[in-house]
Amino acid sequence: MGATVYMADLRTTHKHNLFAKIERLLEAMGLENGVESGFLTAIKLHFGEEGNASFIRPIFVRPVVEAVRKLEGRPFVTDTNTLYVGSRSDAPSHLETAMRHGFNFPVLGAPVLIADGLKGRSVRSVAVGLKHFQEVKIAAEICSADAMIVLTHFKGHELTGFGGALKNLGMGCAGREGKLAQHSNISPKVVRKRCVGCGHCLEWCPAGAIHIDAESGRAVIDNQVCVGCGECIVVCPQKAVNIRWNESVPVFQEKMMEYAYGACRGKRERCFFINFVLQVSPACDCYGHNDMPVVADLGILAATDPVALDQACCDLVVAAPGMPGSVLGDRLAPGVDKFAAVYPEIEWRSQLAYAEEIGLGSREYQLEKL
Repeated sequence: MGATVYMADLRTTHKHNLFAKIERLLEAMGLENGVESGFLTAIKLHFGEEGNASFIRPIFVRPVVEAVRKLEGRPFVTDTNTLYVGSRSDAPSHLETAMRHGFNFPVLGAPVLIADGLKGRSVRSVAVGLKHFQEVKIAAEICSADAMIVLTHFKGHELTGFGGALKNLGMGCAGREGKLAQHSNISPKVVRKRCVGCGHCLEWCPAGAIHIDAESGRAVIDNQVCVGCGECIVVCPQKAVNIRWNESVPVFQEKMMEYAYGACRGKRERCFFINFVLQVSPACDCYGHNDMPVVADLGILAATDPVALDQACCDLVVAAPGMPGSVLGDRLAPGVDKFAAVYPEIEWRSQLAYAEEIGLGSREYQLEKL
């Protein structure tokens, strides 16, 4: 039978708005079974990079906070620092970005903190005993939380095809050391005939792994220094930097699933997941921009099973007609794999299969519309 995935569409009335629908999703998942009086409850989300506008609206977080408080839990809203250098790479700049984006106490009704400390080094080792990792490095305050509600903006992603609850768990709950451990085997390549030596990729590279070759005038990536963050792929104006299509990408996806496993270890039955399938941008909210959505807004989905939830969201996006004028071009027909259309070399289903294999959840689901 699989897991139940609950879905709220975007139709509203004056008596039943989107905030009420979020409350119903939490009730349907049985939040009261996971949050007890005094429970420190992490509300994990992504505050959005400076310049990005597709992250979850802060006002959608408020009913989640209120639901936790109604159960006498103690909510806090949180994220972890980034591996790359940007507006969220240390706690002070991260908190400033969060506040500029509206994530503050007057809006949320809960404090905001960065789960892995000042520089992303506040972590705990969590034993997982899986194929790639015997232990994973999870943000300390995620580990310390008694319960967790993971709120995710569902979108595309250049290394995983899509970014959903599992990525929010695996990459989003890891400290900097854990993020590096997941990325470290992936090194992009430069297509020399496209590269014009503009140097834009150098400005974005957090590891200083790229230089312009004096003889050819083309960018060169040092594979020994590259941390595999993928920034250069998206920012290159000439599309001259590509993922090196080898086993590293599937390995990266598996590593991320093992970190997702570790992130909810010890409180798996007290973890709840909500995906906002709204403004489905083709790339991650970690970029300081967001392209137009690839499909229209589809709804808000929730489940206690993150694998089933992500599978359901993927199925909805694939089944939906594409957005004219988007990066999809003419690949707009319902049923066209939107993720493969944008990232044709990514096999996004493999991460779901591996997540199911290691016991994170089931790809089988029943969709129940509220």
